[in-house]
Amino acid sequence: MVLETIGWIIVIALFLVGMAGAVFPILPGVVAIYVAFFVYGLCMSFSPFGFWFWTIQTIILVVLFVADYAVNAWGIKKFGGSRASVVGGTIGVIIGPFVIPAFGLILGPFLGALLGELYAGSDMNKSLKVGYGSVVGLFTSTVVKFILQLIMIVLFFIWLI
Repeated sequence: MVLETIGWIIVIALFLVGMAGAVFPILPGVVAIYVAFFVYGLCMSFSPFGFWFWTIQTIILVVLFVADYAVNAWGIKKFGGSRASVVGGTIGVIIGPFVIPAFGLILGPFLGALLGELYAGSDMNKSLKVGYGSVVGLFTSTVVKFILQLIMIVLFFIWLI
């Protein structure tokens, strides 16, 4: 009974961290949700989870890893960005929240893509447009991550029923 209670507390905490990770890239996001399934299995039972559960959840996990980068890159490319701006935007997503705590989540990818595009030789107008594209990609990626992670959690509870 105690192990089950502790297990549920950890599972719920990991779900919350995972959902927060959809918004704050510093947090592990989908990995926390995936780990929660193992915590449940270790503390309660793996028996509710068969082949299809693990297959579906793993596919969603892989899609989220790929989509996280691809959707950000798509936003930058859609607005005419180069490879340098994709790299700059990605770096900005990672370090922005640390360097500019309150606004780094938005300014980081914007400035990273803008600087990357300037580095690639574009003028300021195009670089600003690409920076805007990185923010569009970030918000699109956040929505996709949030929805898919929520689906993972809902599927977990459906499998328990």
